[in-house]
Amino acid sequence: MNARQQEILHILLTQSDQHLLVQDIAEKVDCSEKTIRNDFKAIEEYIKQHSNASLIRKPGLGVYLEIEERDKTALFKQLHLANNPVYESNERVLQIAYQLLMSVKPVTVQDFALQYFVNKAIIKKDLDKIDEWLKDMDLTLISKQRVGLTIIGAEKNKRTAFSRFYQLTNNMTSSNQFIKEQFSSYEAEAVKIELKELQNRHSLYFTDETVESLIIHTLLMIKRIKLKQPVSISENEKSLLRDKKEYEWTSEFLKRLEPVFSLHFPEEEITYLALHILGGKIRYQQRNETDKLAGFTENNPMLLMLVHLLVNRMTELNMIEFTKDQTLLSGLKVHLYTTLNRLNYGLSVTNPMLDDIKKMYPYMFDMVINVLEEINQSFALSIPEEEAAYVTLHFQASIERLKSTREKKKNAVIVCHMGIGTSQLLKTKIERKFYSIHIMGCIAKADLKEFVSKYDVDLVISTVSLPELKIPHLVVSPLLTAAEEEKLMSFINQFEESVHHKIEESVLLKYTNPFLVFLQQDAEHRYEIIEMLADSLYEKGYVEKEYAHNAINREKMSSTTIGAGIAIPHGSPKLIKQSAIAIATLKKPIKWGSEKVTLVFMLAVKNDEHEETKQLFSELSYLTEQPAFIQTLIKEEDKMNFLSNFHVRR
Repeated sequence: MNARQQEILHILLTQSDQHLLVQDIAEKVDCSEKTIRNDFKAIEEYIKQHSNASLIRKPGLGVYLEIEERDKTALFKQLHLANNPVYESNERVLQIAYQLLMSVKPVTVQDFALQYFVNKAIIKKDLDKIDEWLKDMDLTLISKQRVGLTIIGAEKNKRTAFSRFYQLTNNMTSSNQFIKEQFSSYEAEAVKIELKELQNRHSLYFTDETVESLIIHTLLMIKRIKLKQPVSISENEKSLLRDKKEYEWTSEFLKRLEPVFSLHFPEEEITYLALHILGGKIRYQQRNETDKLAGFTENNPMLLMLVHLLVNRMTELNMIEFTKDQTLLSGLKVHLYTTLNRLNYGLSVTNPMLDDIKKMYPYMFDMVINVLEEINQSFALSIPEEEAAYVTLHFQASIERLKSTREKKKNAVIVCHMGIGTSQLLKTKIERKFYSIHIMGCIAKADLKEFVSKYDVDLVISTVSLPELKIPHLVVSPLLTAAEEEKLMSFINQFEESVHHKIEESVLLKYTNPFLVFLQQDAEHRYEIIEMLADSLYEKGYVEKEYAHNAINREKMSSTTIGAGIAIPHGSPKLIKQSAIAIATLKKPIKWGSEKVTLVFMLAVKNDEHEETKQLFSELSYLTEQPAFIQTLIKEEDKMNFLSNFHVRR
């Protein structure tokens, strides 16, 4: 969709509970009604691809979106991506980028316009996107009049660009598939078979992601050699790698591919691929298999110190005994071993799940980023946010494991109107399938009132209706059918969620006030807003003067967007005198990392307020699932009304 069509969809999403006249929409986006009707075709195609929603037209009444809340949230988040993906343009951008990187001769804009049946203006927009993307790899798109377009930079950087194609589309699977499609299935299969053989011979346990990456690196390497575009590797790198087993494995692997592709792999190329094998992520195995990996990790003092510091600091910050989780310790050793290799040899890491992890686990991700910042300074490292996101998953998994071992079971009682045999069968079925439930007994309906007064009952499962009961309860048949099992599972999950979300007071409201709220701000850049909000906190005595500078540095390390047009910038807790939150809404969305943002919460919350910090991140995360509420907030012009919206929602 173009910008106007995105704006129309935005209007339909935020007012999906009412009919909208085409004339009113046309006035809002400043175009004719005919244009709006034509735009509906593109919008319908888009929502069909990304949701189960329908655009309903009713003569005399107008149009509206028939849409479920889940789809509404998903589409709303999609519209906040800085580069809203559209299949056709994504495919074209990938192909143009691939041609430019692979071509040894200049290509003109006219060539691309003719090839893709679009005008030069559209191609130039694609080239702007590619040019911006190339800068991160120290590559430059040069345009010479009457000559054409060329990408200038080191061969090593060009190959890095190929491995980061997913950044152009925000989709790792489709970009990997695109590159593999540039080769014959025979070529890809030959590389895959030899790589599998190599793993079998040397008991290597690469992740599927690493295997896929090594196949693509090898295929691209073969093509670049045939185009006489060899990679340049320093003597120092070659001497460091020659004695390593990874070099030996790579040499052996490529030797077997030489007759297949009718070429010779020089030492530079062997070294280049050996670096990627050295930095490949290892799949976490069962105990007997991880013993084989002990040699990789136990004889590495820096790695052991790094894991020790990371786990100890996370234990302190979260007040959770991560040090007692042996699975976590083993997993981090294996993961950070390859991380150190990648950093040591200047290899980039890709993490297609980065944005999703930041949004799903904002609190844990932030804790990991804070600790890694300390580690980076202590060990003179530069661990990027992509690695921080992977580390976040290790700690999140640990929390789930630790929770399952200490979690208190829900006390339940079964009320059954039939005999003891039937009630015992129901009890056995529930206990076997629902480990989180402890059945205290099977009783008759007449005995329930007395039983509940004597014992602490969390929920009641009954075969008869209990309209007067205040305790959470569910009616099932005595035989508990498969459909009822699902119903019970859903009931338990909702019950746990309602307990989890029972919040006495909003932390967000506790830490802010009208003097820290700035509505309808004009801003061109995220750093401008961060500085303004941080200065307001400083002027009111909540933070030190350096807080703004520190928060901008934190932002450079990892963008603080959490989805749905919300950003949560913040600095080091060491610079906070008293916990507070400053808030800004923006008149126009501004680019914030990979998203567009209209609502900014400048957090300054101390580490010692641990439970409240967790609750705050939970509140903010919940907010991203409420698109209509966000629209109410960003349209508000009165500070007191703005804050009262949060009171209403509690």
